[in-house]
Amino acid sequence: MANSSRPLVIVASFAASLVVGLAVVLWAFGGVRGVTAPAAIGGPFQLTDQAGQTVTEKALQGRPTLIFFGFTHCPDVCPTSLFEISEVLRAMGKDADLVNAYFISVDPERDTPAAVKDYLSSFDPHLKGLTGDPAAIAKITTEYRVYAKKVPLKDGDYTMDHTALIYLMDRDGRFVAPFNLKRTPEEAASDLKRYL
Repeated sequence: MANSSRPLVIVASFAASLVVGLAVVLWAFGGVRGVTAPAAIGGPFQLTDQAGQTVTEKALQGRPTLIFFGFTHCPDVCPTSLFEISEVLRAMGKDADLVNAYFISVDPERDTPAAVKDYLSSFDPHLKGLTGDPAAIAKITTEYRVYAKKVPLKDGDYTMDHTALIYLMDRDGRFVAPFNLKRTPEEAASDLKRYL
């Protein structure tokens, strides 16, 4: 009798975890009616840029910021997103100097400051790379609600599965919304200029 009810208990537990998970996601992104607080995205961090300098959340103050989480061994999504951000920065002209644009690694094992510097040399010079030790990266990915998971490959190497949003933060370092790159660079640049 106990054995026949075990699958039912497993199914019920799984269903309950789905309901709890959905409720948490809806709450986090403001999808539950009556929740007035905005999603808490962002927070204090201490990382290292591609020049070996310490960067904290204070760097986000005073100018709008675009943030993309990725990794230097990414075969497609990361270079495409960074190219698109580069095109927006180019379209901004001199106003690009008034914007922060950060590439934050989710692969601290391989993405040293030197590796990040080399990787970003192919993109707009306004793009700054940030990395850190695993604890620092785990902290910022949690604060920004970024999903990042190591995925083993057959040859013993690995890749990273990760959130591919571009975060738009305002001049006070507060999350505004995901930044839409599915439009012309000029349209995206015009939108970004509204936050200067």
